[in-house]
This record gives sequence, structure tokens and C-alpha cells, in this order.
Amino acid sequence: MVARIKTIAFVGMEAIDVDIQVRLSSGLPNFQIVGLADKAVAESRDRIRNAIESLGLSMPAKRITVNLSPADLQKEGSHYDLPIALGVLAAMELISYEALMDCYGMGELNLDGKIAPCQGILVAALHAFKQKAHFICPQSQGREAIWAGEELRVSAPRDLREAMQLLKGELTLPRPFLQPQRENQKPILDLADIKGQESAKRALEVAAAGGLNMLMIGPAGSGKSMLAARIAGLLPPLLSEESLETTMIYSLAGEVIEGGMIRERPFRDPHHSASIAALTGGGSKAKPGEISLAHNGILFLDELPEFQSNVLDSLRQPLETGKITVARAMAHLSWPAKFQLIAAMNPCRCGHLGDANRACSRVPKCGQDYQNRLSGPLLDRFDIIIQVPAVSATDLLLPRPKEGTVEVKERVLAARRIQWRRYNSKGYYVNARASSEDIESWLNDKHKILNLDEIIRKQKLSARGFHRIVKTARTIADLEASPSIEAQHISEAVNLRSGLL
Repeated sequence: MVARIKTIAFVGMEAIDVDIQVRLSSGLPNFQIVGLADKAVAESRDRIRNAIESLGLSMPAKRITVNLSPADLQKEGSHYDLPIALGVLAAMELISYEALMDCYGMGELNLDGKIAPCQGILVAALHAFKQKAHFICPQSQGREAIWAGEELRVSAPRDLREAMQLLKGELTLPRPFLQPQRENQKPILDLADIKGQESAKRALEVAAAGGLNMLMIGPAGSGKSMLAARIAGLLPPLLSEESLETTMIYSLAGEVIEGGMIRERPFRDPHHSASIAALTGGGSKAKPGEISLAHNGILFLDELPEFQSNVLDSLRQPLETGKITVARAMAHLSWPAKFQLIAAMNPCRCGHLGDANRACSRVPKCGQDYQNRLSGPLLDRFDIIIQVPAVSATDLLLPRPKEGTVEVKERVLAARRIQWRRYNSKGYYVNARASSEDIESWLNDKHKILNLDEIIRKQKLSARGFHRIVKTARTIADLEASPSIEAQHISEAVNLRSGLL
């Protein structure tokens, strides 16, 4: 007979059933795995052999064939070790075939039989929950798996021996317990640490309130990175559905810590040497990239023109659609990527454009050349583009500002609550995600008096650029709890997008 057990293959965020079939047959002793397995899966033969021998058992002197079905789906990763080993034990008649029915297994085996952690546990557990199946995973990841649902039967054995005893009915394992949610361990960076830059702080507040993309342009040492690092402290915690989706992405990347759900909005700041695969995802192991790890949070790109141009242009699609699709030879992989882009750059390569005493001899062409590294379509996707001037010695000698992160966050949360009530039934919660239908509903005959058509001509705005100014104006109105967009809101929104040369 053929012993069967199920596990999961990941295609982007999708969990695909893999039917593991194990058969012992007469012939020369051999252990063969078929079904389009990558090197990590093929190498599981030696790990499984040693793990079974650590139980005091000998591998049968027969031909062992393991088929991973469907055979045309690429199998990647080490999480196939445990289910294959359990299938082999069932084929050896040490576990009943019935015990493996409706059972999903995931885990990497050490040579001594211990079950090591693997990636994608939460995604696999959610799939097992939908199938009403028994889910077996490493002991250290049991607390991650039970977030899939209270009714999911989760078993988290320490090693292969416990897994075998569990399936033979000789051992009962307690259900893993939920990990208490810890408070944010990262220190909250306070806006009051930054002296001066009041206009930049205002722009940061508007960006945080509406989930808007922002580009800061200023000389080195003007505080751009400090401002960006403090936006995380202004944002509300993740909603429950956002928390689950974000944790699923981190589970696929193997970055879930101690089984806890992610409650704080992510803040990712990759170096400017990052490749396309690192930023968007994919690569040889098909992992989510930085833009997906920033899902429902912040992606901060410092020294923006120093990124490769093709890397930056790869952001254009996800900034509009909220997801990234990577085409591979065998499949198309998709991950969510609803992130807020915050970027910073110097005005020119030397960083001193506008300072007659320190600027290079190529002013102003050096600044134009440097900013031309950014494509027009990418710049068009920024809602706010501001100049951040150098901080003067007078500002540095001023006392610490009275208004800090706590006070600004109160206004941001109040504006976010207004937006939540506005969009709750539509599946998004911030002005940045507003549809063209929403934008049209905000504008009426009164706004013709505000010379919007003249603003479009003077600013040379595309339709996308115009919509982004309206979204910014709507956010400013929300910060003031104004039911409608007024002239001063549009005026400030235009000023917040006029930072380029």
C-alpha cells in the first residue's frame, strides 16, 4: 500500500496542497524523491535517514519511493522533512495509514530527530483550518499556528519520536497556548527631539494622518532621517485583519518572533544597494520582499536617487495596486504591498545646493541632474514633496519643543477615525487609498471658485497628481474635523507638493 500525508507548497501568499505518497517496494535499497523537488527537498533523504536511525530503527532494505504530487509544481524548502519521515514510518507499518489521513505536517528534521522551525507556519495552519485537518508543526512554532483558529487541532511535538508516539496514540500533547501580546519593545522616538523644521513636522503629520507618500529633499544633517524614523510613532496599531495579513507575510519570510502576532505597523528601511528581488520579492527562494514586509506600514528609502533606477521604477505598480506580482518560469507569485512610501534625498550629489559658500561649481545643473535620476512617473506618485532646509545654530540653541509625538499622534488618530468611518464598508481606511469616485464626491461647484483648473495648469499636474493634491487636502480637512474641503486646505496641499526644483 501507499502511505499518504499532506503538506503545503507556497506560491506567493497562496497555500497549495501537496500530497506526499510513500511506497516500499522490492529491489535494491534506494531512497528516491520525485515530483519536481529542489535541492533542499532532495537533501531531506539524508536528514530523514539519520532522524529515523536516532529512534533506534533501521531503514528498510527496500526501494523507497516518495512522490510529491502535483508533480508539475516546484517544491522548495526544508519543511517537507517531517511529513516525508512520517510517511516513511507509516510505510514501515510503525504508524497506521489511518492516523495520517486528514493530517498536514511541516517541519525540518535535525540529524538527532529534533524538529526545527520552518517558514510559513501561520499560512499553512490557516489552510489546514479551512480543511478541518490535524496540523503537526515544530514545538517552537505551535503558538504561531494556533492563531489560525480555536477549532484547529494543532500538535507541536519536540522531535520525531514524539510525533510518532502522538500518531500511534501513545502520547497526548497539550494544545499550545497563545503568546500574550507584549507591549512594543522599541523605544518611541519623540518629535520633540527635533528642533526647528516646523513645516516638515507639519508635512509629516499630514502624511501620517492620510497614509500619504512623502519625499523630503534637503542637505545632509537637516533631519530628514530623524523625521522619517518618527512617523512610526504617529501611526495607530494594526487592526485585527491587518495584523493577521501582516503576520502571514512575516511567517512566509521566517520573521515571526516567539509566535506573537504583529500589532505595530512595520517600518522597513532597506539600504540603497538593495536589488529588485530584495525590494519586490522573488529570487531563487521566492520570498516576499521589503515592500511586502512593509505591508500596512512604512517603507523608508533614504538617499533615494542612489537606488538603481530599475529598482525604483519597480515600485510604481505596487504603489498603485497595493500588491506585487512576480513572474517566474513556473508560476506567478503575488504578495500584498499596501505600504506608505517615505523617502529622503539630498538636493544634489554634494548635498549643498542653495548654500553659496559650500555648493560645488556645477550649481544649479548638478541639482537638476541629480533629481533627474528619479523618473517622472515615480515622482508623480508622491502626495507630498517638501524642502527640508538646514537647521540653523539659532534653532539648535532653542529649548526643547513643547509639542511632541504624543500631542501630534492625538490629532493623527482623530483624523484616522474620521477616515475609518468614511471608508469602513469599502475595505480600506485611509485617504491615500481613496478611489476616483470618492474624490469626485468631495468636489462640488464651490471648488470651481478655488481655481483648481489654474492650479492644474501652473503645476503641470497629471490626473494622478491632481487626485493626490485632493487627497492631501481632504486629509488636512480631516485633521481640522472639517466636513468639506475649503480653500485653505487646497492651498496647503499645493504647497506641500512643490518641493522639486
